[in-house]
Amino acid sequence: MFLKKRPLHLTRNLSIVIGLVLVWRGVWYVLDGLDILLFGGSHVWTALGGIVLGLVVLYLPDKDLKEIEKL
Repeated sequence: MFLKKRPLHLTRNLSIVIGLVLVWRGVWYVLDGLDILLFGGSHVWTALGGIVLGLVVLYLPDKDLKEIEKL
């Protein structure tokens, strides 16, 4: 019974990973396009904005930045 579920489990997990990678790839290209459109391709401002936005997203749920300590 376990051997029959294993390929299904692997297939499901692999499809989730592929889906997440494709979403990340799409977001990455959209943000690159916005970078070119709004800032003329200067990555400095969008990089700084991304850092600030990332810190805000990590801070909001628990009102702390303990997730960073794990790095």
